[in-house]
Amino acid sequence: MTRAPQISAKLAGFGTTVFAEMSALAQRTGAINLGQGFPDTDGPAEVADAAIAAIRDGKNQYPPLPGIPELRAAVADHQARFWGQTLDPDTEVLITAGATEALSASLIGLCDTGDQVVAFEPTYDSYAAGIAMAGATLRPVVLRPDTDGIFRFDESDLRAAIRPSTRLLLLNTPHNPTGKVFDADELALIAELCVANDVIAVVDEVYEHLVFDGAHRQLASMPGMAERTITISSAGKTFSFTGWKVGWACGPAELLTPVRTAKQFMTFVNAGPFQHAVAVGLRLGDDFYEGYTATHLAKRDLLGSYLERAGFGLHAAQGTYFSTVDIEPVVARHDGLPADGVDFCLALPETAGVVAVPTQVFHDDPRHGTNIIRFCFAKQDETLIAAGERLVEAFA
Repeated sequence: MTRAPQISAKLAGFGTTVFAEMSALAQRTGAINLGQGFPDTDGPAEVADAAIAAIRDGKNQYPPLPGIPELRAAVADHQARFWGQTLDPDTEVLITAGATEALSASLIGLCDTGDQVVAFEPTYDSYAAGIAMAGATLRPVVLRPDTDGIFRFDESDLRAAIRPSTRLLLLNTPHNPTGKVFDADELALIAELCVANDVIAVVDEVYEHLVFDGAHRQLASMPGMAERTITISSAGKTFSFTGWKVGWACGPAELLTPVRTAKQFMTFVNAGPFQHAVAVGLRLGDDFYEGYTATHLAKRDLLGSYLERAGFGLHAAQGTYFSTVDIEPVVARHDGLPADGVDFCLALPETAGVVAVPTQVFHDDPRHGTNIIRFCFAKQDETLIAAGERLVEAFA
């Protein structure tokens, strides 16, 4: 008798991601997909051309485990140029299969069974799964919208979350899905607690060039944090080539060594010719980076105007390419609309011809954030206008 296959206990409860489910729903219904976070246009032509050239030049075999030297040098130069971070490209930069692998390898390489990881919720869905695969336990600190629409955490919640078993603090800034940018005072508190409790920080900064309000600051720049922080980013968001899956982890060599050990048994290496192209992208001029931010700021405001006209409670999107809204004002004005975010998003394609993502699925306790949903505005203006008009027609 053959034992029936079943998912391991570590991953029990982790099914198909909400992004796959909502994208499939968009295809099935013909709705405009503002759910999954990917752009609907390609990035800079010179970066694409560099990838084509690398393929034609035969750079298609395994690259070195840490990544090609040209890309590691470009990452180090980028970190110094924009954030003042000094790195040795040979020992303090590791190229990964997107930021997701960098995160998973950090968790698996640094955590033991029974360790605790503190993270701010709602969290990107791979965080909880990566923590589970590492045999660690998630200790969430919930972000809640303030009266000004900015998501904030309670200091007492963070202090209570850090315990003797806390090995690692996982931070995402700018934050997906809320659009929050952690400010200097918040980062100073986080740094203080990490140093006092000997906690390693892993910081996901994939939206580092999408800050609209305030400024992006690195946790690694805070006193005592350079030696205990791994900083992660990727090319997917900045250059709009999400399918290439080229990311990186930066930090002191002694922290990157266990990350590299885990990575070598995950993908080993990846994206050989694309690594050459991303090196070109990271060296683009300031005009590209400034234009990238300005373009997405305009898209944020464009979609936001329609969301407000439709009657949603619009939260502040300080960064990323996501807008979150409170569905309660819309539900209160229309009989029969679901008050639960998951049910609302499942009904939205039929109701308004648009797909969004419920943020409650990014909480350990699904009772949090039941009234908040997320829209992606990294789309062509025509797409945003069409989606916005559908929402206004359905709910205004």
